[in-house]
Amino acid sequence: MRGLKESRWILFLPLLALSLCASQAQPTQETNPTPPPAPAAPPQSPPTPEQLGDSLVGHQRYQAAIAAYSKAPQMTADVWNKMGIAYQMLFNAKDATRCYKESLKLDSANPQVMNNLATVYASLKMYGQADRMYRKALKLDPKSAVVLKNYGTNLLAEHKYNRGWTAYQQALAIDPQIFSDHNGPSVQNPSNVQDRGAVNYYMAAGCARAGHTDCALQYLRMALDEGFTTRKKVESDSQFASLRDNPAFKQLLAEQHN
Repeated sequence: MRGLKESRWILFLPLLALSLCASQAQPTQETNPTPPPAPAAPPQSPPTPEQLGDSLVGHQRYQAAIAAYSKAPQMTADVWNKMGIAYQMLFNAKDATRCYKESLKLDSANPQVMNNLATVYASLKMYGQADRMYRKALKLDPKSAVVLKNYGTNLLAEHKYNRGWTAYQQALAIDPQIFSDHNGPSVQNPSNVQDRGAVNYYMAAGCARAGHTDCALQYLRMALDEGFTTRKKVESDSQFASLRDNPAFKQLLAEQHN
């Protein structure tokens, strides 16, 4: 943050010239006095390391944010969590895991940190550990749409499609915008094409149910391209009934050859 420069006021005193003619004196005019200058704003305190780190994360300068957080005079659970997020945004799973675990040592009942740690496990395909961490988070915060969505994606990656779809439905019931929310760590689609197709298919169904047509069509196209489903299955799936009269939906199915 830029420091405030001290303003120096220079006061000029005008010279009042009075001229008197021998034959007639000129009347003087009364003027309003010049208001005094406003006092200078008090100097602001420099940002704390945590505040600086937050600002840097907002500008996606994650490495600089980590350096700022590490200078915090007290490493609180919140600071450890924020540092973990910055590491995770840099795809550094090892240090992200370390930071999240340090955060949980100081605050063992924080569902947000549990969710973040679970997303790291999921990215490493440690689905069982991710499941356990999501369930712990949901016991503490059963109405977290973010955790339910991530948990559902993790279940789909394990081919537990019915349970995954149930978790998605629960997330949508809490927050209809959850599929378009990309803030913070989340579970990425699996690298396996078939598994990725399954996730995209159920994401499409979730978007359709929430009335997000563009979102539904985007995910549905990916699911079709990845071979998870076929045109006939989509046409007969009641989850996409709201899209059947949509021209873009008809065009998407018309492009399919199966």
